[in-house]
Amino acid sequence: MESHGADIYTASRISGIDENSIIDFSSNINPLGVPESVEIAAMNSTKNANRYPDINSRELTEAIAAIENVPTEWIFVSNGAAEAIFRIAFYLKPGRGLVTAPTFSEYENAMKASGTFVSFVNLSEENNFKINDDILKNINKTDIVFLCNPNNPTGQITDSSTVEKIAAHCKKSDAVLVVDECFLDFVENKEKYSIVDKIHKYDNLIVLKAFTKIYAIPGIRLGYCMSSNKDLIQGLKSSGPPWNVSTIAQAAGIAALKEKEYVKKSVEYVSRQREYLVRELHILNIKTYESHANYVFFKTGVPNLKQELLTKGILIRDCSNYKNLSGDYYRIAVKKEHENKLLIEKLKEITGIQ
Repeated sequence: MESHGADIYTASRISGIDENSIIDFSSNINPLGVPESVEIAAMNSTKNANRYPDINSRELTEAIAAIENVPTEWIFVSNGAAEAIFRIAFYLKPGRGLVTAPTFSEYENAMKASGTFVSFVNLSEENNFKINDDILKNINKTDIVFLCNPNNPTGQITDSSTVEKIAAHCKKSDAVLVVDECFLDFVENKEKYSIVDKIHKYDNLIVLKAFTKIYAIPGIRLGYCMSSNKDLIQGLKSSGPPWNVSTIAQAAGIAALKEKEYVKKSVEYVSRQREYLVRELHILNIKTYESHANYVFFKTGVPNLKQELLTKGILIRDCSNYKNLSGDYYRIAVKKEHENKLLIEKLKEITGIQ
């Protein structure tokens, strides 16, 4: 099984359905699509494809700094958030790492690739897979902790006071805390949950962000991370190949950061459609887990649900290859209204519940 969603290419070969005809609920991308200004900026930037991109992504870094209210020296721009995750692991080379289970697999993959021994904090279904203070007792003798907020695949969110407790505990233990906020842009009142405003207090804190999800540009590959530890940021810049962010990605990012109204509309739209999906899933006796992101995590005993939906041209994320989850768990993206309604219609056909 692929370790991620969004693999419509394999799904197409398995099902015999053209990849362009598959509705991909396995990929958590903004259903409103790429902003027009971002498309235009990306296309216009190809005029400069005959020269190297700015090796330091200066203009984009300045735009990020203004949005995040941090100095430019605290920012490293990356080829998607995944590159930042791997650079962090390879630059720091931590002896022992800690992640929750379940969570995004690339934290574990990056640490193992760099020789790190990885331990896991199992999140309990009884607590709806929420992260709480219990994680603190596992941090001692750990060099790095990765925390996803909202968590992937559960969609559960951790309040900033708990995240700060974890950051403080990590600092006492000489551990680095990496907080992945890539899905936080879809959360209403995200300032209540973000830890960005605490970066100045903790030089052991790294916050990850990405343009991928909220601006619907996974094919462009653009992310960044922030830390008040300037030596760490410089280390990340020197720990991989130069020119890691293309001219097209830089132009797209600069345009995207100006799209404030688009982001507001996206949050409102996703919230309404997520509520619809959760409500309809409950009618079908399918258990959901209070997602705050642009996806819904659920549990059902319907056999071979992914395969059944794929025959109907719909791809969902089977979560059985996440640690601490069984084959009864799935994740679906919040998509456009007509697509969400079609998914529910097909689920009614499969379950026999109307």
